[in-house]
Parts: sequence; C-alpha cells; structure tokens
Amino acid sequence: NASDADQTITVAQELADAGYPDPDPALLEALHVGPLLQKPLIQLSNGENKRVQLALAVMERPQLLILDNPFLGLDTEGRATLHHIFNTLAGQGIQLLLITGGHELPDAITHVAQLEHGRWSYLGPKAGFHPAGPPRTQQAPDAAILEKLRAEPVENAHEDFTFAVKLEHTTIRYGENTILDDISWQVRKGERWNVSGPNGAGKSTLLSLITADNPQAYANEIWLFDRRRGTGETIWDIKRKIGFVSPELHLYFDTGATVFDVIASGLFDTIGLFRTPTDEQTAIVTLWMQLLSLHELRSRRLVQLSTGGQRMVLLARALIKNPPMLILDEPCQGLDDEQTAYFRELVTTLCETFGTTLIYVSHYQQELPSCIDHWLRLENG
Repeated sequence: NASDADQTITVAQELADAGYPDPDPALLEALHVGPLLQKPLIQLSNGENKRVQLALAVMERPQLLILDNPFLGLDTEGRATLHHIFNTLAGQGIQLLLITGGHELPDAITHVAQLEHGRWSYLGPKAGFHPAGPPRTQQAPDAAILEKLRAEPVENAHEDFTFAVKLEHTTIRYGENTILDDISWQVRKGERWNVSGPNGAGKSTLLSLITADNPQAYANEIWLFDRRRGTGETIWDIKRKIGFVSPELHLYFDTGATVFDVIASGLFDTIGLFRTPTDEQTAIVTLWMQLLSLHELRSRRLVQLSTGGQRMVLLARALIKNPPMLILDEPCQGLDDEQTAYFRELVTTLCETFGTTLIYVSHYQQELPSCIDHWLRLENG
C-alpha cells in the first residue's frame, strides 16, 4: 500500500533506530545514501534499498563483509553504482566475500572460487578465471509432454479479446509523488512485450494496475481483456486469465507449503492450496512438474529449495492454468545460465504453441525469449 508511505519511517529513522542517529556524512556519500535520508523506506527502489542495507552493515565496522547475490534485480546504473561502492569499501580495508555469477566481478575482487556440483572447478587469482559462456546447446521442452498439455481442456481457451491491456492517459499519484504520468499503452492479443527501465521508473506500479492489485485503477481509464475496470468485474475474473511471477512472490507462501501445493495453487489463484485438486487437476500439475524437471521435488517444501529452484516452482505455478496472458517480472532472478536458457526456450515455445500474450520485465537483454516482438521502456514514470 504505497499510500501508507506518509505513516512509515524514513531512511534516517531506520539508521537512528539501528543506533546511528548521526551517521558519518562521508560514509553516506560513498554509499550514495545521503539523498535518501528523508525518503520513506516503503518508497525505496531495489537499488536504493540495497544501498541502505549496505550502509547499516558497514556502520558496524566489519572486518569481513559477505554479500549474497547483491546485483539481483538491479538495472545497469544500479549495478555500476554497487561496483563503485565495493571498490571503495575494499579500499578502506574491508575484506569482501561476494557470492555472485562469474560475469559480475568488481575490480576490487582479487580471487575467485567457482563451485560446480559441490566441487571447486576453479580456485585462484581472478586473472586466471574465465567464466563459461551460456550453454551451446539448449535442451528443448519435451514435445510429448507439451502435446499432452495441448490436449488438456483450458478454462480460458474459448474467451476472445482484442486488447489484453489498454491504458488511456493513466496517471498514478501518491500525495505529491507522481509514479506514472499520463501513460497510454495497448497490448493486443498475442503480442509479446519486454518492459524495461531503471529501478524506480514505475514498472511495478504499472504491473499492479494490470494484475488488479492497485485500487487507483478505478480512477483511470484502464481496459483488461476488452472490459473496462470498474464495470462489475471482480479481481478474480481478471486473475484467472493471468499467470504472474514476481521476485517477491515466494515470500508470501507458508513455510510448510510443498512444491506440489505451490504449483497447484495456481489453478485457484491463491497463495497456498486450500482445496483438494481433482484427479484431472492433479494430473495437470504432474505434467507441468515433469516439463520443468520438478517431479522429484513434489513433496519438498518450497523454503527448502535454492533460489533457482523456488523460481522454477513459481514459474510452474504461473503456467499451470495455461492463461491467455503471462506477466513475468524478472523471472530469471536466481536461475543459472542453463536454467535461464531452458526457460527462455520454454516461454517462446509456450507462447507460440498456445498464442499466449506476454509481458516480460527484465533489465538483461540476454534473458529475453526470442518471441519478444514489442518493447516498452519507462523512465521517471
């Protein structure tokens, strides 16, 4: 609820509550946190939030700073800023242990240890390390499983529409802050869009209008599947036509939820499984688990999986009802190169097989499926 921002604490209050009411101005400048001091925490972008977390860690004056995938979800500018910060911290004598992909190593890093299947595949100076490129051969989705899924009845298959999304002069404001400024946009049935832009540009707010999660949709002229918002439809009428993945989605599931439960919940658009699937629905869940190589994890709890494993489960949840529109927000966060290559191929195959409309948010060109045919870039709303 971004409208609650006036009642939430600011960055300065967060630092004070942590025991740093008068932080070193030089440190704040080095971490690019100074301009954020009076900003509510709830309004921070991904990159801004990471800089505040870094400030809190560095103020403890650690000898060793461990950073687990700090570049995830950051735009080009945000990643460049973090590179500069890490180089500055290393220059101040703080030892860094950076857990990340081999393609994102700041200049301050001197040594590399690469793990593969629980063993070191490289251990030594950075100068001798050469990260592997993307897989040369991509495993194609299993054609036999796809054919079975194609034969399954799809709830939304017979619904027709011209525009999946149509926004006319849409503006979203919270107090004096304008998040989206006079946005008009049309997504026709079957189009596949990439949405990009810097952290804080308004992408998440734009998606919240489409997924029926933003009440300001009723104050604007917004059409979803050829029906204007506010004409008697429920949010469930909209959500049943959309498969959705976001970087935060796994946080909302109960810690006891199994892989099967999470995937099956996509059939009912719920965060958790609250009804027993029919035999036919169970068979569909099993097919999707087989397609994404998740069938052996059926009874494992979601929280027990790696970040990449959790992401593949949530992707299966989004795909399970074969919706007419997929909204994939940074879907490859946490996936390795091989998983990313397979997922890109899978998305393209599904869109082409079922005629699925796609909105795909990513900062990384190399993550985009080949089916993308339209582009939208947001800057400052």
